[in-house]
Amino acid sequence: MELFSLNGSWTLFKNKDQTAIPATVPGCVHTDLLANGLLENPFYRDNELQQMWVGETGWDYLRKFTLSADLLAHDCVLLRCHGLDTIATLLLNGTLLDQTDNMFRTWEFDVKPFLKVGENTLEIRFAAPMPYVRRMDAEKGKMAGWVEPMRINSGAWIRKEPCNFGWDWGPKMPTSGIWRVIELVAFDTARLKDMLIQQEHEKDAVTLLFSLAAERIANAAVTATITVSKNDAVVATQTIAFTNDTAEASVAIPNPELWWVHNLGEQPLYTVEVTLQAADGKPLDTWTNQVGLRTLTLERHLDEWGESFYFACNGVPFFAKGADWIPASPYPGEVVDYKRFIQATADANMNMLRVWGGGIYEEDVFYELCDQYGIAIWQDFMFACGTYPSRDADFMANVKAEAEDNIRRLRHHACMALWCGNNEIEQGMPDSPGWQDSMSWEDYDRLFSELLADRVRDLAPQTAYWPGSPHTSLGDRSDHRSPESGDTHLWDVWHGKKPFEWYHTRLDRFVSEFGFQSFPEPQTVAEFTLPEDRNITSYVMEHHQRSGIGNSTIIHYMLDWFRLPTSFETTLWLSQILQGMAMKYAVEHWRRNMPRSMGALYWQLNDMWPAPSWASLDWKGNWKALHYMAKRFNNPLLVSSVSDWENGTLQIHVSNDLRSEQTGTVEYTITDAQGNTLESKTFSVTLAAGTTACVQTLDVSEVIQERSARDVMVWLQLGVKGDVVSEDLGLFTRPKHFTLKQPTITSQVSPTGESQYDVTLTTDHAALYVWLELPDAQFSDNFVHLRPNTPKVIHVSTQAIANLKVQSLFDTYQ
Repeated sequence: MELFSLNGSWTLFKNKDQTAIPATVPGCVHTDLLANGLLENPFYRDNELQQMWVGETGWDYLRKFTLSADLLAHDCVLLRCHGLDTIATLLLNGTLLDQTDNMFRTWEFDVKPFLKVGENTLEIRFAAPMPYVRRMDAEKGKMAGWVEPMRINSGAWIRKEPCNFGWDWGPKMPTSGIWRVIELVAFDTARLKDMLIQQEHEKDAVTLLFSLAAERIANAAVTATITVSKNDAVVATQTIAFTNDTAEASVAIPNPELWWVHNLGEQPLYTVEVTLQAADGKPLDTWTNQVGLRTLTLERHLDEWGESFYFACNGVPFFAKGADWIPASPYPGEVVDYKRFIQATADANMNMLRVWGGGIYEEDVFYELCDQYGIAIWQDFMFACGTYPSRDADFMANVKAEAEDNIRRLRHHACMALWCGNNEIEQGMPDSPGWQDSMSWEDYDRLFSELLADRVRDLAPQTAYWPGSPHTSLGDRSDHRSPESGDTHLWDVWHGKKPFEWYHTRLDRFVSEFGFQSFPEPQTVAEFTLPEDRNITSYVMEHHQRSGIGNSTIIHYMLDWFRLPTSFETTLWLSQILQGMAMKYAVEHWRRNMPRSMGALYWQLNDMWPAPSWASLDWKGNWKALHYMAKRFNNPLLVSSVSDWENGTLQIHVSNDLRSEQTGTVEYTITDAQGNTLESKTFSVTLAAGTTACVQTLDVSEVIQERSARDVMVWLQLGVKGDVVSEDLGLFTRPKHFTLKQPTITSQVSPTGESQYDVTLTTDHAALYVWLELPDAQFSDNFVHLRPNTPKVIHVSTQAIANLKVQSLFDTYQ
C-alpha cells in the first residue's frame, strides 16, 4: 500500500471570489483567515461578533498535486478524507466525485479513473453552514432544543460539532474546512478492511481473538501475519489464511502484563501488527496499533440501594474520579497540546474523562495518551441538548455510518470504558416545551436504544453502552435525577442557588456532571481585555461570560463564604478558591459514600477560549485553584472531614482507593484562628483496599463554647510509611467570619536543577489558601493552608523565579 499525503499547502477562496488565500490542511477557514491577517482575533474583547460572516459564507479549497506513473499503476487508488467540515462538494480534474454531509465520517472515493500522470487539481467546495441549517429547519421542520442565548442553531439537521454554534461556555463560531488528514491510498490485490480484537481473560492468561476482513480487488489468495510485541520484543506471532474475505485467529500472550487505570497499577501496552500478504509473500497492507491487556466493565447489579453503577478494571471496582472534556479549540483541525491536558488529568489523580456529546470524537493522539496515562474514557456520541430527526431515513443512515467509523477507529484503545448515546436529551424530554412534539420517546429509542446500541454491540462487543447521560435504568426514565440507579447531572448548586452543603444530601450512584464557575487568572484575563475592561461587570467581561446567571452567581456564593475582595485581581483569584471549595464539598462526600456512590466527574476539565467557566484548566492548560484542589481531593489515600457546626463535632474519614490494605496514622491538631495549638493527638488506622470509613468523631463543642466557632480550626494529616499523603482542614463557620491575623509568609527558594526550584513556605500565623503566582510557571501544589512551625515545600518549574509572588486569603480583603 502507498499513501500520498495531500496535507499541507492549499489555496482558499470565498465562493464566487477569485482572491486567493494561502491555506493549511488540516485546518479550517478561521485559522487560515487569522494566519493571513484577514480576521481579527475573535478571542479579544468582543471581536467574536465581527467574525459571524464566516459561517454565512461558502468557501472553496483548491490543491494542485503531481503524480507519478508508479502510483497510478496500482490496482486501486482512493481519495480518503478523514474529516470534511461539513457540507462539501468534491471535484477532481473538473469531474464531480461526490457530496459529503457529515463532519465525523471518513470518506473514501475511487479516483483512479479521474487521475492522470503529472498535475492534478482537487477542489472541495464547502457550503455555508448557517444558510444550510436555516434551510433545513424550514424545509424539514425545526427540531426542539436549548438554543438561544446559548447557541445560534440546534444543528440537529447537520452532522457537525454541536458547540460550533455556541454553548454556555464558548463562542459562536460555525466553521468550514478540511479538518483532518486527507490522502490518496493506492494498493494492489487487497487491503485490510476491518479488524476486531477481543480479549479472553483467565487467571494469569490472556488470549487475543482476531476477526479480520479483507477487501479484495482480484480473486487472489491472501494471508495475514499477526505479530504481538512489547518493548520491541516479539511475544507472539501467527500467520493465518483467509476464507473468502475473512479470517479468525486466537493468539495467546505468554506472561501477560495487565493494564490498569491510573493509580490502580501500571499501563503496559503491547504493539499489535497485522500484515496482509499476497500468495508470494509480498506485503499488501499493514495495520498497527497498541492494546492494553485488561477488562474494563460497567457493573450494574441490584443492591440494597437500587442498582449499582460502577466501573471495574480487571475485576477490581474503582471510584471514577475525573471531569468532562470539551473540544480544546473552537477551530477544528488546530494543533492542540493534548499531552499537557492529559498529563494534568493524571497529575490531578483522575482516572476517567467523559468526552462530552456536544463536541467531537477526539483525535487519535488523545486516546493514545489516555492509554499511556491510564485515563478511562466515557465516550458520548455527538448528540446533545436537543432533539434529532431519527424519523428521517437519510439522517439515520448517515448516523449509522458515523457510528461505525468512530467505533472501529477507537474500539481497541485500552482506555475505552463506555459508549454513551447522548448528553442530556432524556433530561430535556419530560419538561422542555416542544421536545416530544419533534421527537417522541419512540423516535428517541429508535436512535439511542436501538441503532447506536446495536452498532456498539456488533462492533465493540466488550465495551458497555449507555443510552444517554443522565439516564435512570430503574423505574421511570423521566426521573433523570434518581439516586437509586444510573447516572445523574446535578446542577442545583449553580442553577438552583442551593448551598454547597446541598451536595451532602445527595447519595447518587454516579454523578457525571456537576460544577461551579470561576474566572481565569489575571494574566489570562489581561490577554483579552483592555485595562478599562477589568471589572467583572464590564461589557467585555460579561460578553465572555456565556452563562446568563454567571458573574452574579459567582458573587452571590462568594459573599456567602468570603469577605468582599478589594480588587479586580483578587476577585478573580477568590472565585477560583470558591470553585475549588464547591467541588471539594461534592467529591469528598461521594467518596465517603462508597460503594453506594462510585463516580464523580465534574463539569468541566478544560476550556476552548479565555472566559469564566466551570473548567479547572483554562484554555491554555493553566491550572486553576480547582485543579490543585482536585489533585488533593482525588488522592487515592484521602483524609476528609465533616463538621457539624450546630453540635460542634467533626467526623474524620479515611478513603483508600488502592488495591492493597493500607495502614497509617491520622494526626489531628486543634488550633485557634492564629494557628496556636490547643490539642494534638495521633492514632493508627487500617483500611481495606477500595473502602472508606469514619475512623473517629471529635467533640470540640467545649472548645468552641470557650473560644467561639470563629476561633477554632482542626488540622488533619494522614501519614503512611512516614510520609504525609493527605491533609484537610475542618472549620465550624464561614471563612469570612474568621478572626485571622495578617500572616507573615516567608518563601525560601532552593534550586534543584535547571529551571527547577523548591520553595519552602513558612508563616507566623495561620494562613488559608496560600498561593504562588508566577507567569508561565508550573507548581507541584498551590492554594494550600499553612500553620505556624509547619513548613510546606512546593516544587516550581520556571525559567525565571525572581518575580515569584505569594498571597493568601487575607490579602483578598486587606
